[in-house]
Amino acid sequence: MLYCVLVACIGSFCNGWTIGCSNLPGQVTHACETGSRHIANPEFPDCIPMSTSLWGFAVASFCVGGLVGGVSGGAIQTRFGRKNTIIYNTAGWIIGGLLIGLSTNVAMFIIGRILCGLSCGVGSLTTPTYIGETSSIRSRGAMGTLNQFFIVIGILLSSVIGLPTSTVPYWRINYAIVAIPAVVQAFFMTTCVESPRWLVSGNRFDEARHVLQRLRGTEASIQGEFFEILEGHIGTVRAQRVMQCSATKDLSTIETDTEDNKSENATIVMADHPQDEGLHKPMNFIEIFKDPLIRRIALVVLTHHAIQQLSGMNAVMYYSTTIFKSAFDDEMSKYMAIATTAVNFVVTMAAVAFMDRMGRRPLLMLAEAGACIFSVLLVIGYAFNVPALLVLSVFMYVASFAIGIGPIPWMITSELTPTYANSSVGALATGVNWAMNFLIGQIFPVIFEAISGYSFAIFAVICFLAFWFTFFMLPETKNRSIENIVRGFERGHRRAMGHTEEPVVEGDDTVVVTQK
Repeated sequence: MLYCVLVACIGSFCNGWTIGCSNLPGQVTHACETGSRHIANPEFPDCIPMSTSLWGFAVASFCVGGLVGGVSGGAIQTRFGRKNTIIYNTAGWIIGGLLIGLSTNVAMFIIGRILCGLSCGVGSLTTPTYIGETSSIRSRGAMGTLNQFFIVIGILLSSVIGLPTSTVPYWRINYAIVAIPAVVQAFFMTTCVESPRWLVSGNRFDEARHVLQRLRGTEASIQGEFFEILEGHIGTVRAQRVMQCSATKDLSTIETDTEDNKSENATIVMADHPQDEGLHKPMNFIEIFKDPLIRRIALVVLTHHAIQQLSGMNAVMYYSTTIFKSAFDDEMSKYMAIATTAVNFVVTMAAVAFMDRMGRRPLLMLAEAGACIFSVLLVIGYAFNVPALLVLSVFMYVASFAIGIGPIPWMITSELTPTYANSSVGALATGVNWAMNFLIGQIFPVIFEAISGYSFAIFAVICFLAFWFTFFMLPETKNRSIENIVRGFERGHRRAMGHTEEPVVEGDDTVVVTQK
């Protein structure tokens, strides 16, 4: 399990590298002294001259690719599976990174950024989904946080390597390096297993059980977990039939019979049952908003993804150097900006340890409260010109973001959403995330130019409202299976509709919830 998660997270590292690789070498990339002359290398211009506005668009263009990749990623991972999607997705980083590194004009640079962004968008959806569907219940929090942890590592290393490569012609290397881990991931991902939940969604029950056994260990008992996965996709009664048949007959036969819809087993697994409405087909974007249960889950997921970007993390990172210049000289400001990324790295590492101890909900509320408080302190430090308070506020704001607001929205996307709606809800959530990212990147510079440091008061208000939304709307997901979490939403929906519930025990360990 850990091996599969770490290999999947190589894509998260590529995501982080794409985000951070343009920060330090940015000036020499588009505004070097020698311009488009071929002094350092006869084959390539020393830099790609661009105006400030064009450079801003070129850098932000990967967000456009991320938006497109995120929205389309749901259909891709549903059709090809989580594992194959991750493998195919490396092509964007490989081709895009090389295209930027070899670029001779603005068009090549922008197209390369968009291709990298496409892979970032698809990876933002597929990697957390794969991690959530392969991790055990007790370790899912730590495994899920590794996604954000590898993103932060990518941002940090791109900044560190950006120092010596911020010269002509080495800036090209900084952009092209992303192709190396992408190639590594494409190779090693072939040795990983597919998500057992995706296999169940395709009625590949025997393969799903075999994969789950490999993920949990040969000595582990997987009957309970496998039943929950079956139950979440094909319903309680059908899941019981599959488990009963598996004791006397190989499940691969059941799969074949089910697909042909001819045998007795097909009738057992697929036929309608008066007590079971649990057979689900993959939902599209329209269907998730028609279903009251999935609509409620989608509201929670989409809102937290919007909050992640609207809380202002990217704005703080973009303008941290400007803030530090009020307390340090230009050279020291660069190192302080790297120190900010290091704080992000260290606290994200701490989040890996705390995620399965404290739980998602309290950790996210703590993060949102901290981001609110330190945004206010940042405004105070700016208003009264207190450089030390400015620096402290930036560091602590970044720490607040890293401990919860950064990793948790990606985790709860797969934790709250059942398999049959995961791709569509996840695709919309990823699209919302990238759209808000692009919005902040385009609008915040205008706001910052108009009111400067006071603009962070907007983020304080957003984080304050986010705290209360999390308090009232987000259930705790620690030590709960995905199917159990969904049943919790179902009970909440039934209570809202005025129904009561009565648990009825059927069989050894199976609980069926019926309405009275």
